[in-house]
Amino acid sequence: MKFISWNVNGIRACMQKGFLDFFHQADADIFCVQETKLQAGQLDLELEGYHQYWNYAVKKGYSGTAVFTKQEPLEVMYGIGIEEHDQEGRVITCEFTDFYFVTVYTPNSQNELKRLDYRMRWEDDFRAYLKRLEEKKPVVVTGDLNVAHREIDLKNPKTNRKNAGFTDEERQKFTELLEAGFVDTFRYFYPEQEGIYSWWSYRFKAREKNAGWRIDYFCVSESMKGRLADAKILTEVYGSDHCPILLEMK
Repeated sequence: MKFISWNVNGIRACMQKGFLDFFHQADADIFCVQETKLQAGQLDLELEGYHQYWNYAVKKGYSGTAVFTKQEPLEVMYGIGIEEHDQEGRVITCEFTDFYFVTVYTPNSQNELKRLDYRMRWEDDFRAYLKRLEEKKPVVVTGDLNVAHREIDLKNPKTNRKNAGFTDEERQKFTELLEAGFVDTFRYFYPEQEGIYSWWSYRFKAREKNAGWRIDYFCVSESMKGRLADAKILTEVYGSDHCPILLEMK
């Protein structure tokens, strides 16, 4: 099985930059996107052979997620069942016979960390949500988690130490997710690999210089470790300030 996740940073903009070419070429079993930045009816996307599921933010032109899957899910759920968190279109869960597939766009702590307290509540509630799902069957969770976990996950750890996405608090929450029984699949295959990132600022020619951050992840329940075949970050694919990430499972 082949899964792809991509923060497209506005799917309409990404469509102008080769989204469909990459989508068809990838031929994934499940392809999900974050930060779609649109409302229902603003884009008619024809993807032959795929079922489509969209979660839109209440606020226009903001956040949003989508899942495109060849196999029809048994059930699709939107959000995590907590009103405070379910206004921004951040989560879609698809239930399949032997696992749950969850795409997420984690809230950014923002400049001066003005959303850090909210982010901490989100982290605890989202992790609890995943653990509830796991009581029934294993979970594949993917998306833009808006955190670089370790110093090797970003180009400039020293100067970013207290910035959104690399605060001690956010990194600790990712550690807690792993301790709760999830596997960071990229690190499973490449535990000490440096210089591979999934997001680069549009400023300062960051992508040209590869001054990036690894903030997009595929994590799976421990019980699925034996099914992991490969995890890649597709740094050669353009179209957004993020690149797509890939997971292959047996």
